Amino acid sequence: MDNWAEIRHLFATVKHAKREIGRIVGVSRGTVDRALESDRAPKYHRASGVSSFDAFAPRVRELLVKTPTMPAAALAERVGWAGSASLFRAKVAAIRPEYAPLGPANRLV
Repeated sequence: MDNWAEIRHLFATVKHAKREIGRIVGVSRGTVDRALESDRAPKYHRASGVSSFDAFAPRVRELLVKTPTMPAAALAERVGWAGSASLFRAKVAAIRPEYAPLGPANRLV
């Protein structure tokens, strides 16, 4: 990000050559070309992978439909989870609001 801004600044205001900018910043001329072609700073993107929880999610959802307040430890035991307890709790906490019963204020129409 800092290099991107510095490259664009050196090219636009100081009018250095691309090769010289690369030498000043410490990057290749190709990196300078890519920085000047893009209109925004580079951003790291990582594709989301498959979680070990994904295989257990359908069964967890079935149990949450029947008993939405069941503790995560009990859910893990019933679905046969043998992995990290903290990962399981975090994944259950993310999907539990979908199955939470309506509060008293939400029942009024």
